Amino acid sequence: MKYKKELENFLKNKTILITGGTGSFGNRFVGKVLTDYKVKKIIIYSRDELKQYEMAQRLADYSQKLRFFIGDIRDLARLKLAMNGVDIVIHAAALKQVPAAEYNPMECIKTNINGANNVIEAAMTNNIQKVIALSTDKAANPINLYGATKLCSDKLFTAANNLVGEGKTRFAVVRYGNVSGSRGSVVPFFRKLKEQNAEFIPITDMEMTRFWISLEQGVEFVLTSLLRMHGGEVFVPKIPSVRITDLATAIAPDIPQKEIGIRPGEKIHELMCPRDDYQHVIEFDDFFIIRPSIATFSNSSALHYLTTALGEKGCPVSRNFEYNSHTNPDYMDVEQIREFLKKV
Repeated sequence: MKYKKELENFLKNKTILITGGTGSFGNRFVGKVLTDYKVKKIIIYSRDELKQYEMAQRLADYSQKLRFFIGDIRDLARLKLAMNGVDIVIHAAALKQVPAAEYNPMECIKTNINGANNVIEAAMTNNIQKVIALSTDKAANPINLYGATKLCSDKLFTAANNLVGEGKTRFAVVRYGNVSGSRGSVVPFFRKLKEQNAEFIPITDMEMTRFWISLEQGVEFVLTSLLRMHGGEVFVPKIPSVRITDLATAIAPDIPQKEIGIRPGEKIHELMCPRDDYQHVIEFDDFFIIRPSIATFSNSSALHYLTTALGEKGCPVSRNFEYNSHTNPDYMDVEQIREFLKKV
């Protein structure tokens, strides 16, 4: 992994809290950090006691470094208590199912917006060093409620840097695409249909494309972003796109595909850097940064975000720039998708 030594130094004896830590990302993140780095402690903050118990059983060898807090990010007092003595917060908790959010809008708002604000307030109260919130490609020019709540969350986290005052807390966001291997991925669904020898593979739209990333890549990008951040950035990795029809072919080549129409709130193609944001986007070798539209905290005006805290140099993008899964120059073909799925 790039910057492994820098991460070892940065994470040594640190206490990390991760909200929603029993999810797909949390499990991979916690496993990697415990295995590869000499942290002092990791606190899992989540609502599901059964998942916490199962996670504790899987990671029994690291029990001295693990703590489990039952709690909801809607509960500010509980968050403040859980963050006492914490150095780094990774905010991964969210309601993420697009149709469920469309049907239960206020529940999505309470968790994804109000909960995000609670994380920010609790972090500032405890003078946390660095906070990274996980976002989604659906937050860029959102057309569904889930995406809209995550865009609002992104804005809360980037703007929070302006509220810290004399405190040391810095906030940033990581935004990436669909995660292969996560619970919400279409991969297990397609595999199940293959095992059942289904009559057809349902495709919502034959033109549909998505950005594609593995859990391992997502975890590594978040860890590296902790080193890169000044505060206020939205970090976007350069990752390949896949055609959903190619994904279905890679998993179940002998089963025909049938178009069934898109679901409520679903896009044909995904965005991560909208064209309207071009004036804030800085391009680096293997990632982009979206600068905050307003930055008034210490040193922010001088930084211009053209150089990361690791010293990486970037440059502004052109006026018509847009990072779209359809126009992305990097596509995975069927064979590459198969190899990718074998690895993950």
